[in-house]
Amino acid sequence: MAPPPLHVLSDAEKNELLLAQHEMIERMAARISELEALVGKPRKTSSNSHIPPSKDDFGKGGGKRGKARAGKRPSRAGKHRPLAEAPDKTERVMAATCCHCGTDIAGQTQRCRHRYDHIDLPPIRPIVTRIELFGGRCRGCGLRYRAPAPAGMEPGTPFGPGIRSLLAYLHHSHHVGFERLARIARELFGLVISEGAIANIFRRMEAGMSAATRAIRDKLLTARIIASDETTTRTNGVIHWQWVFLSKDAVLHRIAPRRARSVAEEVLGGHQPDVWISDRYAGQQELGREHQVCLAHVLRDVQYAIDCGDTIFAPKIRDHLRWAIRVGKRRSSLKDTTLAAYAAKADDQLTRLMRAPVAHPAGQLLLRQIKAWRAKFFVFLTNRDVPATNNISEREIRPSVVFRKVTNGFRSDWGAQVHAGYRSVTGTARLSGQSALAAIRDLVDGNFAVA
Repeated sequence: MAPPPLHVLSDAEKNELLLAQHEMIERMAARISELEALVGKPRKTSSNSHIPPSKDDFGKGGGKRGKARAGKRPSRAGKHRPLAEAPDKTERVMAATCCHCGTDIAGQTQRCRHRYDHIDLPPIRPIVTRIELFGGRCRGCGLRYRAPAPAGMEPGTPFGPGIRSLLAYLHHSHHVGFERLARIARELFGLVISEGAIANIFRRMEAGMSAATRAIRDKLLTARIIASDETTTRTNGVIHWQWVFLSKDAVLHRIAPRRARSVAEEVLGGHQPDVWISDRYAGQQELGREHQVCLAHVLRDVQYAIDCGDTIFAPKIRDHLRWAIRVGKRRSSLKDTTLAAYAAKADDQLTRLMRAPVAHPAGQLLLRQIKAWRAKFFVFLTNRDVPATNNISEREIRPSVVFRKVTNGFRSDWGAQVHAGYRSVTGTARLSGQSALAAIRDLVDGNFAVA
């Protein structure tokens, strides 16, 4: 917009215009300084920051994919599907005529020349059971009576536990939306079911999920070592946070409208584990007697300092942390005295590296971070049960991230809580070797129990 002619403005209007222009110049100067500070800095990727690999922009110069290998691809050993140990049916086929000359060979002795399996699925159709409850009027008391419903076939929803557990499994484990669930049921199983009926099935699971979640939480609070992580989700279009808490026997998911430390404190209820494992988020700190920070996150920060141009301090820190992680992977074969010596060596070597002068700005920033967190780097070298990274939490929460991206979150609060309960039940069951489908079927049948 063109400025007004100055000769028509009063002195007060001119002063107001000058002040507005001054404020605009200051904002632009600040923005220019911010952009100049970014010039020359490397782009953040999944290898040097928390950015997921999906943001690396493969094919646009930002990804890690290199050129294809030149030359012939090396050969690999052949693979084949083994024969089934107990086939449902065996069909022996005898030759009637010679395939070369046509001679009748039906009466000759033959032996098996080729054996293979043919595998197929039969048509899958729902079993419809009509329930007829008979009754009458009692001759003794004169009141009406009716036969009780068969166990597991009570009136209410017409869909049995097999259908309910399969729908929950497809939705929460394989991220199939309601519309596609209805279509899959109709086209694969010949089952006509509406999206509203599917929603009602899931909502009826809420009580069972809540009871199972309480049992899982009780099991979690007996653990000496707990790992935790959190990620965003959407409920009713509003950003919420999904937390995960893991021990060697229990997995608990919790969806809350906030990322505050109070969520973890509410779950713990005063319990303080011996070791808490997490990233360096402030809300995850001081929840255990000791704290192991995720060294994978630290290594990404180290890599960013290297990408910024620090070729002295950051590479040494990277090599030292990688060495410590390699030692951690060999803990099962090390004696207690040897492991204690390695722990002391790791701490002493880190101290020596930090005493050296650091000239590069990225290295100086990294040094300040290490000084703040170094006491939480090597807990895994003093406790054999503690991992060096928090990858177990990230792997556990990853399916929910995929669920969010595919379905765009939840349209109701109860839907979010059912998903958290489902992930808790199936995650806990997996620790004891049970599949997700079997675990949710046990829950629907009322047989789920925490091992």
